[in-house]
Amino acid sequence: MSVSLWVDNAQYASHLNQEDRLTKLPLPPPADTTLDLIGRTPMVELTGFDTGPCRLFVKLESANPGGSIKDRIALSMIEAAEKDGSLKPGGTIVEATAGNTGLGLAQVGVLKGYKLLLVVPDKMAREKIQHLRAMGVDVRITRSDVGKGHPEYYQDMAAAIAAKLNNAVYINQFSNPANPLAHETTTGPEILEQMVGDLDAVVVGVGSGGTLTGLGRFFAKASPKTKMVLADPVGSILAPLVERGEKIEPGSWVVEGIGEDFIPDNCDLALVAKAYEIPDSESIASARMLLTKAGILGGSSSGTLLAAALRYCRDQTEPKRVVTLVCDTGSRYLSKVYNDSWVVEQGLVDRKLHGDLRDLIARAGDTVTVGPGDALLTAYNRMRAADVSQLPVLDDGRLIGLIDESDLLEAVEDRNQNQRFKQPVSTAMTAKLHTLQVGEQLDALIPIFERDEVAIVMEGKEFLGLITRIDLINYLRRAA
Repeated sequence: MSVSLWVDNAQYASHLNQEDRLTKLPLPPPADTTLDLIGRTPMVELTGFDTGPCRLFVKLESANPGGSIKDRIALSMIEAAEKDGSLKPGGTIVEATAGNTGLGLAQVGVLKGYKLLLVVPDKMAREKIQHLRAMGVDVRITRSDVGKGHPEYYQDMAAAIAAKLNNAVYINQFSNPANPLAHETTTGPEILEQMVGDLDAVVVGVGSGGTLTGLGRFFAKASPKTKMVLADPVGSILAPLVERGEKIEPGSWVVEGIGEDFIPDNCDLALVAKAYEIPDSESIASARMLLTKAGILGGSSSGTLLAAALRYCRDQTEPKRVVTLVCDTGSRYLSKVYNDSWVVEQGLVDRKLHGDLRDLIARAGDTVTVGPGDALLTAYNRMRAADVSQLPVLDDGRLIGLIDESDLLEAVEDRNQNQRFKQPVSTAMTAKLHTLQVGEQLDALIPIFERDEVAIVMEGKEFLGLITRIDLINYLRRAA
């Protein structure tokens, strides 16, 4: 679409109500395959945010068929490998990825008849792993706490696996020139077209470096006034290098897909005009704010980019037109970014501390319970829904027992099939409970865990919640 046609359509759409937009604006014809739907993603202006004197727009790369910006580079890299002969029919594509590049490669590669083997770090959201495995991908999970040069580092591991396989190619997004080329030839031109040629800054993150380098190269030629701004998680080495020329020891961060402990070959930091270091707590809060204020469900890295874009906008003294990206869909992070318990467990939200055992209760005030008269099926369903292995049994608010998986199994394994889960919880629960008072020391938890029990925390006769081994581990990690 030409700039003039895009402007005409945008101006026309602005005068239409919602019903007319659905019926009067032209729709694209049916695509031959989902590969034809990669790119040409929509853009939205964010209103209701504190953007200082600036206007802030987000390009919804989550609208790609694979749900992320990585669909673009997957198509580009696979087609380049086909063209140079390194990827042959029936071959295997091997890659190291934090998730979205793997999903993009699967989105493209499966339709083209290739096999996929992906090496992913163990901090990757389980939704991504489930998505990949549902597409028939061979997923190998490795450590996220080791650096380049270690045999279990995900990139080194992927390269080693590819070298041992017949008819396989290590696609290597970190060095593959087809990665930045995808953004130079598609993403950049789209952004400039949608901004009608008037753009002051683009805020991006760096995983492989392809987005930064590809966009930076394009705008250097097509719109020299457009500045490249880097959004980087605290712990990554990139922003300190750009802003202070400082080489730091890499730390750790929970945001997936961006931030690095080395400078990828595809990452040209000379293109960066300004860099912001964003802590995980700000990234997660920004992603959730994007959903509640704009109705856009983005992933954790989208939160990092939004946080940096808002900082950049507020730093300006004159009006600027700024674009950032919704890198992927937040549906892949429902168990993390949008899970209140996970956010609390990671120490990523302000929480009132009491200085006693209730600080270890991950779901303080929100413990899932069951009643003595409830059916065992109800207990089972609540365990599954809450992803817990035990439930307190409360009768009119009073703790009278506990039912766990072993109690449930023992109660149903010898029963008639039709009656197994119809029994009341009271017939299977454990009524003899070892409880702790909230003011007791951490050491009091150890004997309970050694008996393979869960700690039941009380304040007088009032039940406060449960503490499991992982709750204690999470508490000790946050305190480290």
